[in-house]
Amino acid sequence: MRKRVFLSIFLCAAVTLLLTAAFTELFLYRSASESLQSEVREEAAYIAAAFDTMETDAREAYIAALGETAANRITRIAADGEVLFDSAASAPQLENHLNRPEVASAIANGTGEDRRQSETLGEYTYYYAVRLSDGSVLRIANTEPNPYGLWRSSFGVLAAVAALVLLLAAVIAWLLTQSIVRPFNEIDLRHPLENHTYAELSPLLSRMEKQNREIDAQMQMLRARREEFEVITSNMQEGLVLVSQDGEVLSANAAAVRILSGTAGGSYLDLCRDKHYISVVESALSGKAKTKKMRRGGRVYTLAATPAQGTLRENAAVLFIVDVTDSELSEKMRREFSANVSHELKTPLTSILGYAEIIGNGLVKAEDIPKFTGRIQKEAARLLTLIEDIIKLSQLDEDELRAEFVPVDLYALCETVVQELTPKAQKAQITLRLAGESALVSGFEPSLFEMVHNLCDNAIAYNRSGGFVQITVQAEEECVRLSVADNGIGIAEEHIGRIFERFYRVDKSHSKETGGTGLGLSIVKHAALLHDAALSVESEPQVGTTVCVVFKKLAAERKE
Repeated sequence: MRKRVFLSIFLCAAVTLLLTAAFTELFLYRSASESLQSEVREEAAYIAAAFDTMETDAREAYIAALGETAANRITRIAADGEVLFDSAASAPQLENHLNRPEVASAIANGTGEDRRQSETLGEYTYYYAVRLSDGSVLRIANTEPNPYGLWRSSFGVLAAVAALVLLLAAVIAWLLTQSIVRPFNEIDLRHPLENHTYAELSPLLSRMEKQNREIDAQMQMLRARREEFEVITSNMQEGLVLVSQDGEVLSANAAAVRILSGTAGGSYLDLCRDKHYISVVESALSGKAKTKKMRRGGRVYTLAATPAQGTLRENAAVLFIVDVTDSELSEKMRREFSANVSHELKTPLTSILGYAEIIGNGLVKAEDIPKFTGRIQKEAARLLTLIEDIIKLSQLDEDELRAEFVPVDLYALCETVVQELTPKAQKAQITLRLAGESALVSGFEPSLFEMVHNLCDNAIAYNRSGGFVQITVQAEEECVRLSVADNGIGIAEEHIGRIFERFYRVDKSHSKETGGTGLGLSIVKHAALLHDAALSVESEPQVGTTVCVVFKKLAAERKE
């Protein structure tokens, strides 16, 4: 703006200077021309007056003398147009001047004038003629000033003056530009109405103030939305990555950076170099959605990338990362469980069918029928127990049981378990003991009973003759601790991490002898998960095992 204002003022001054010089030159030319014509007319009047007062014999000599000294051209013409005298040329050589306008006018009217290009001198000449007393005509002529010659003669002075004026105009234009532009530069755009500037800018400043308020409101809304988006994405367990059409990472939440183990803010390749990650991102940038699974850090993730088309029909990419390790593990466990269930159900059913077929075909002696019938009953009971355990596991997987939670006295429940298992313990020569105090927990009583029963039953089954099983219930400040300890055969360290898996048996031969289904400890684990209880195991082979379950204490008891 400053440059445009300066050029406008300077060009205006320059044009004004040129026009002034041109009009001045024209004025000088016209003044010089009028002065010359006046001089010619006055000189003609003086000579004519002197000529008429002289004696006839002296007149020609007077005219000749004037022609030698006068600056103007003097010509005397007879009444018939013949040139009698001319100070600038030989009279006999000049043609008849009767048809010259000024001469003809002087003969007819007494005076005459004309301005034309002289054929003799080749310049514009002013002619003035006066009729003398003897009838002849006196004509005075002089070359008018040439405007180009006048301009050339004054060029030096004019150039110097023009240069000085232009320099002065440049300085004044710069000063004016500064004074004009300064109020614009000093405008406070954040507070337009507080400026003291040109009144003509008031509508603009009012509009700017209104736009500032609108922009501030929009910026606040955008900041709020951005903060909300950042809060949501930063607390997400899933990873979210936004990639621009140029492959730059626009946004990556904490989960995505943690999962991909890269750096956000640069190229999408700086975030991760996994081939599946690169494949889905590049597919989305090319306009095609794609989903892949990626294994990283012992976890399994689903990468789902979708294109987001911009205004220039170029695609950005939105990548969503979900940890599906648990679902993958659950699917794997479901498959294994299905296979194990099929195997576990098939074994007793095969035995039952085999014994029934032998009896049905009459291949068994009469005295052996009770023996075979007992085996069928045993396998049927085992099959029934297995089915019941499967049903219990299925129930424990349902969160609807939480709606049936009630306060349960864990110590009283353990007393019931001890009473029920005492005959089995006595038969195995195992001492069953209960210690502790009354403690309330919130839970589903049948599941809690199964949990304690299975822990105690396992402790008896995998113990030695003369051993013991110690059940302890402790009410602590923030929790209730249940522990079941034995001095049985123990568990090797490599098996401890898997004993809660379905159908997993440390000693399969021993399990077969005890008639276990392999689901007891799995039921314990799922019951603990249902009650948000912490489950831990400590064991040493040939020394014993301690299983500890820590429950949350009832809120009412914590307040007391």
